[in-house]
Amino acid sequence: MGLLTRLFRRETRMTLQEMDQAMDRAVGGYPTTAGIDVNETTAMGVMAVYAAVRLLSETIGSLPCHVMQQTDGGKQKATTHPLYRILHDQANPEQTAMEWRETALCHLLLRGNHFSEKQYDGAGRLVALWPIHPDRVRIEREAGGAGPLVYLVRVPPSNTEVRLSAAQILHLRGMGSNGITGFSPMAIGREAISLSLAAQEYGARLFKNDTKPGGVLEHPTKLSKPAYDRLKASIEQEHQGLSNAHRMMILEEGMSWHQIGINPDDAQFLESRKFSVTEVARLFNLPPHFLRDLERATFSNIEQQAIEFVVYTLRPWLIRMEQRFYVELLSASDQVTHYIKFNVEGLLRGDIKTRFDAYQVAKQNGWMNADEIRELEDLNPLPDELGQEYWQPVNLGVVGEMPATLNAANAPQPDTTPEPAPAEEPA
Repeated sequence: MGLLTRLFRRETRMTLQEMDQAMDRAVGGYPTTAGIDVNETTAMGVMAVYAAVRLLSETIGSLPCHVMQQTDGGKQKATTHPLYRILHDQANPEQTAMEWRETALCHLLLRGNHFSEKQYDGAGRLVALWPIHPDRVRIEREAGGAGPLVYLVRVPPSNTEVRLSAAQILHLRGMGSNGITGFSPMAIGREAISLSLAAQEYGARLFKNDTKPGGVLEHPTKLSKPAYDRLKASIEQEHQGLSNAHRMMILEEGMSWHQIGINPDDAQFLESRKFSVTEVARLFNLPPHFLRDLERATFSNIEQQAIEFVVYTLRPWLIRMEQRFYVELLSASDQVTHYIKFNVEGLLRGDIKTRFDAYQVAKQNGWMNADEIRELEDLNPLPDELGQEYWQPVNLGVVGEMPATLNAANAPQPDTTPEPAPAEEPA
């Protein structure tokens, strides 16, 4: 092992104290300037965050995931491979493949990491993947930071730690800086999320208490020191802070209230709520209209944004998962001939007219046959192999040359017109 490798491994090792602090944040939350601690649970109270996590987890969870095998003639689905059923149909006895991927994406989108324990049968074949909550896992390296990764999992109810090797764990990770763990999106976006939570609570209390914020108290004379201290303490105790906003104030001794604050419309309260949706869309790299913000969406750009959603939002997640499945779930011998592939063709298909126009071009130019087109539309093949023929354009060829079929068609043909019978001579 080289010196740089040893230094890298030591630097990326998460200590026990750091992991405990991370678990404490998961329970208590990340502190923010707005005064609201944000964690993965409270963040889901923001509808934009919930919508983004639901959209991405359900979309990726519902995509077909295939184990593919390379053959001499191309490639085909390896439906008999043990991993195919796990990734495509049922991940474990309690979860379908979609439910497991949905859970994994929730962990990745909220915490930046997902862990699943691999279950093998007596023959050493992988038979199930069991998800583990990321808050119960911490990572160390053996041999004082120079050895392989090990995963310490806290098992309820006693929180006893179970030590699992890297070979026993499937670890999906989001974007990160240490090469081992992914960033927590909730930690990165905590200020924007806390602002949304604060505006949400502010609006709820505004409607609950039905009063206006901000102003001054005017007294006809000078307050005595005891009266002033009592009034100040009462205001701080009963009206200071977000949780006491908009509460009614009882005035004594001829005091009057003068409003100097601005109302929510002037403060653009609703605009701040809309901006929070935009910030969440940025956090999860989503077009705003996917979070039902249609203010700037038009019929001319929504289709293009849907394509961008697949290319720029889904594709990095899919490739990240495909490569991790390939590295950690396929044996070394299988990696030579097999790979993992998500099918996103259904998401990229346009309306029926656009699809049929594209099919027509593909068939007429000879790179798709009728059965291949029918398969994309979930139709059965044509009988008697009629749909397996490829068309070849006969009016195309090398510049200056005529295709052979046209040469044959345009070649001079023998005259097959019967000769007229000779005229009879008169007697």
